[in-house]
Amino acid sequence: MSSTETRTQRRAAANRRAVIEAAREIIAAQGTGALTLEAVAERADVAVQTIYNRVGGRAALLTAVAELAMEENRTYMDAAYATPGSVEERLLRAAAEYARFARERPDEFRILSDPPHEPETLERIAELTREQNGKLAAILRDAVGNGTARADLDPDRVATTLWAAFNGILSLSWRTDSLRADSDELDLLVATFCTAVADGLRTQRPTDGRDA
Repeated sequence: MSSTETRTQRRAAANRRAVIEAAREIIAAQGTGALTLEAVAERADVAVQTIYNRVGGRAALLTAVAELAMEENRTYMDAAYATPGSVEERLLRAAAEYARFARERPDEFRILSDPPHEPETLERIAELTREQNGKLAAILRDAVGNGTARADLDPDRVATTLWAAFNGILSLSWRTDSLRADSDELDLLVATFCTAVADGLRTQRPTDGRDA
């Protein structure tokens, strides 16, 4: 009995993974507008009712794909956030990993940075993004605490600003005009932005008057 239940649970979990992966592939290839339960059922080779049973309706599918994208994002970002170093070193490391995530997982990056207009999915992505941005804010709080960053800046607002700016820079790879940036240029833009931000975050050092 117990063994049968375990096999059933494994089969259900496998069906759920297949459904979510099929939804992700459809979004990657054709955009969220192409996501229908019928299309997912055909790609995953399951019945539409199986999708409802294992995941839910279209909104639940979009949310599940977004959560999968954030799981991928965490594999890149968590090690960067956890590695010790100065605020500048950690900021540059986090930026580099975010850029690598966008380059190596472009479909997941796009879902998170330009989410589908589905209320349930939007709110879930916002929740997950706030959680990740909180780790960046923690780096900034550490810097304020040890006196290497300005205390007059709100770490949460700075983290949100950095996240939004990174998304804007990295989304240049989507453009089809002369403003499109390739991988190497994106790395330079992110590094330039981080250098400017680090300069702005530093506490002001006293001068001897020679710079006046």
